[in-house]
Amino acid sequence: MKKILYILLLSTQIFFAQNGFEKGNAYYSKEKYTEAVAAYKSVLNDNKQSSELYFNLGNAYYKLNQVAPSIYYYEKALVLNSNDKESINNLKFAQKRTIDEIKVIPKVGFAKLVRDFTGIYHYNIWGWVSVGLATFFLLFFIGYYFSQKTLSKRIFFFGMFVVIFLMLIALSAALIEKSHFDTEKPAIVFAEMVNVKSEPRNGGKPLFVLHEGTKVYVFETIGKWKKIQLTDGVEGWIESSAIKEVK
Repeated sequence: MKKILYILLLSTQIFFAQNGFEKGNAYYSKEKYTEAVAAYKSVLNDNKQSSELYFNLGNAYYKLNQVAPSIYYYEKALVLNSNDKESINNLKFAQKRTIDEIKVIPKVGFAKLVRDFTGIYHYNIWGWVSVGLATFFLLFFIGYYFSQKTLSKRIFFFGMFVVIFLMLIALSAALIEKSHFDTEKPAIVFAEMVNVKSEPRNGGKPLFVLHEGTKVYVFETIGKWKKIQLTDGVEGWIESSAIKEVK
């Protein structure tokens, strides 16, 4: 009986989540963007999320000329699906509406090569690749163990080493991507204008001003203050209420 109730409850939640998403799409197609935002957010209130939902929220806010929320939700869509071309493209359009022009310092050297490679897939995908390769290793081992021919044994033996090598690469990529995901804390400035200070206190010296929609990275939190870094490497302290963390 409990299992039946659980299935009914889960089915109801999925139905209302889909209903809210479809309502949002219907409002969006009628150019009722405020209503579309409300419908999409009703899905989030049920603890349902997806890259498509965040993407549509970003689009609705973009149509409402709300820069910070549109960039925020495009960024959240990319957290779930980093290779989504539509989210990447629309994010670029939204960023053109920001006031601050901050350069991005490109990474160079071996670290860049590693990140370019591991960043091809999400760490969950690398994990599943590792599981698949482990299965191949088991099959090669069984083939080696039961094979009666010398040539076949050599092929299976060599195959085991190749698969182990590839599995170590996949595992390393998964660990690197998981570490990067956990340590990188992007945030979007939601305040229309905010001072970034040299110290985490009200009397701290203002270093520069940021405007809504600018992307920063959070490194430390002290009380109501957060230490941030811009994409050009400049650091400072900002009030927590002025930004919204993407993940």
